[in-house]
Amino acid sequence: MAIPLLKQRILKDRITGNVMLIMTVISLLFLLLMGVGLYYKSRAILQDNTVWDLLTSSAWSPLTGEFGFLSFILSSVYVTVISVIIALPVALLTALFLTENARPWVRKTVFPVLDILAGIPSVVYGLWGTLIIVPWIADTLGPHFVDYTSGYTLLAGGIILGVMIIPLLVSLFIEIFSTVPNDFKEASASLGATKWQTSRLIVVRKAMPGIIAAVVLAVSKAFGETLAVLMVCGNRVQIPHSVFDSAYPLPALIANNYGEMLSLPLYESALMFAALVMFVIILVFNAISRIVLQNVEKQFKL
Repeated sequence: MAIPLLKQRILKDRITGNVMLIMTVISLLFLLLMGVGLYYKSRAILQDNTVWDLLTSSAWSPLTGEFGFLSFILSSVYVTVISVIIALPVALLTALFLTENARPWVRKTVFPVLDILAGIPSVVYGLWGTLIIVPWIADTLGPHFVDYTSGYTLLAGGIILGVMIIPLLVSLFIEIFSTVPNDFKEASASLGATKWQTSRLIVVRKAMPGIIAAVVLAVSKAFGETLAVLMVCGNRVQIPHSVFDSAYPLPALIANNYGEMLSLPLYESALMFAALVMFVIILVFNAISRIVLQNVEKQFKL
């Protein structure tokens, strides 16, 4: 009886392993098919323009056949960087406080709030930004730095995106910090280190690879955010030179124009090329981050 049961278990293990392998291959195929599909739909504009000209030109006039994506790419990069600069310290310190210093009742109160913030639709964030953040920048903050700003700016988009990704980062950081063994913390405390020193030198150091991975995930989410950014960035085709300038990120370009001006020659292909650029940027960024993450894991091992 033991031999048939052993064979059954081996067979089940093989079937399970093969199923997981198939699912993994399917996931990779979805990624490949997405890229191939976007490239196929972009062929028309690529036949009339070189990739270099499309990526380095800021001239945008679909009526005359000019499609330069530089201003859209820079707008997307700038607003994403601003959002991470705003969200990262807030999320990191919040997660450290909740895992290392907060009392249980504080955690029970804050965790549901974070879940609520994470579940709020992006259109609500966009309305909040339009009604509160944009007037605040235009009437209060902006006049201290520039002569005039409409409030629909890079900074507004960065603030909205920063607030949107804070719940995600806090949740990820808490999970990461919770995996740090208590033995390290106790050893640090026994040597006379304060809670802040333990958090900074032990917890953050040990969790650094996970922190980088969480930031990469947040950047990917922020880079592809559409509706909230569309509502507060101004959607003006220009290369922004200040956080108080209007911007036009790639996701807003696609959402704002797809379906309305597709009768123009090459316009649909141009929008598909914009989606392809987003796809490639996120893919390359994640690939580079994985290489950096491997080096950081070696450097920060305790």
